[in-house]
Amino acid sequence: MNAKVMAIYEALLKHYGPQGWWPVLGSYHPGDYGYPRNEEEAFEIIAGAVLTQNTAWTSVERALENLRRIEALNPCKILALSLDVLKSAIRPAGFFNQKAIYLREIADFFVGLKGRTPSRKELMSVKGVGNETADSILLYAYKRPEFVIDAYTKRIATALGLAERGAGYIELKDLFESNLPRDVAIYQEYHALLVEHAKRFYSGKARESSGASVDFLRDLSY
Repeated sequence: MNAKVMAIYEALLKHYGPQGWWPVLGSYHPGDYGYPRNEEEAFEIIAGAVLTQNTAWTSVERALENLRRIEALNPCKILALSLDVLKSAIRPAGFFNQKAIYLREIADFFVGLKGRTPSRKELMSVKGVGNETADSILLYAYKRPEFVIDAYTKRIATALGLAERGAGYIELKDLFESNLPRDVAIYQEYHALLVEHAKRFYSGKARESSGASVDFLRDLSY
């Protein structure tokens, strides 16, 4: 067991408090792990997980709001939209030509599930769904304990000596999952806390700020 993994989580939670991810209807919900409350909210999370690939969440929010405004934040309605209208709606999220196709693919997949929770393997077979997107969907939309590894998590894990610089996705996923309780709330909070922490200490903006890049986690006694 690697005690560092849990110690880092506890330090981040104490410092930042609950984050309440994934935002649904534009709102975060700290301490409430009841989301999604229905299939509509589950699909909103899934659409967000696809749209957030290679872009900032603020841009995704604009794309989701565009879909909501034309009453198309729904798998059947996305499938009914013309490709040009769909591309226009999600343009703020970037890579809209590609993501429009991905959204259609995941919408068709979602409809075919008929309310069933998919396996990770099934999700990974959908065009546009890779490791990070699949785990985000399972963790936040289906409340399955699958730890999400993103670029921020990899950066922090490397900096704190939890993993080698060349560690792959599955290696990092196994590192966290083998050293944490299989608890959806912990997985959700830990992922969100790592993102918040990285924005403050590991982003380009943090490095430009005097002293902001000195990570307080480095001073922990493990």
